[in-house]
Amino acid sequence: MLLAAMLVAGAARAEVRVTDDYGREVVLAAPARRVVSLAPHLTELMYAAGAGERLVGALQYSDFPPAARRLPRVGSEAQIDLEAVVTLKPDLVIAWPQSGSTRAVERIAALGIPVFRSEPRELEDIARTLETLGRLAGTESAAAAAANAFRARAAAIARRYAGRSRVRVFYQVWDRPLITVNGEHVISKAMRLCGGENVMADLPALAPEIDRERVLRADPEAILASGAHGERPPWLDDWRAFPGLAAVRGGNLYAIRPELLQRHTPRLLDGADELCRILEAVRSRRAR
Repeated sequence: MLLAAMLVAGAARAEVRVTDDYGREVVLAAPARRVVSLAPHLTELMYAAGAGERLVGALQYSDFPPAARRLPRVGSEAQIDLEAVVTLKPDLVIAWPQSGSTRAVERIAALGIPVFRSEPRELEDIARTLETLGRLAGTESAAAAAANAFRARAAAIARRYAGRSRVRVFYQVWDRPLITVNGEHVISKAMRLCGGENVMADLPALAPEIDRERVLRADPEAILASGAHGERPPWLDDWRAFPGLAAVRGGNLYAIRPELLQRHTPRLLDGADELCRILEAVRSRRAR
């Protein structure tokens, strides 16, 4: 009887239970050893949480850290290869359901494969997700260290720029269609660390399509664009066709690498640092 009780207690300790960002309980009989990631930011978070060795597959564009580039691919966000996912025999799939992937994620769950769904909206969600992935993969100590380091760095940035005058910012994700982010997006939360104010914060959709006239009416003091592949997007300078725009008058058209602000990972604070330096430059031009 004593032996049986010890076995039951050991099994209970091995079991992992977490609640994902959609309020769904994820239950594993033991920490995951074969994980497929269906979002580049989740791939990166797994490595940051000390669990990169647990990954057996990932989506296209999972390219950081460099080790992630060697992972077998299971499609793209627009078209997940379900057969490839199943072939890898994962004991956990981590996903960020989007318009192109929600159906595939639901089909994976219907096959009985545990799925952890991520939907980060706050900076704290990044730290919390690190901790949760650490629990799911059995790397709690490394994950906790990474989460605490992220929190400390975010707090330090906020302290450094506390009290700075506000800068009204338009963040451009893409040009055609013209896409931005609202105030609920984590990019807006990064802006706020250093005194940035998203002029499109009140829009209802998280990443809405808008028209150019809305930007002209908002008259931002700075325009930030992400483009692709780390290059300054050529369409950023199209705003120069509107010399009455405050951002154009002030010479405040800036590019920032998309992977630093558009992925919900510890590197987002690298992007925040760069964004803060940009906003300081905008403030300095006011005095000229």
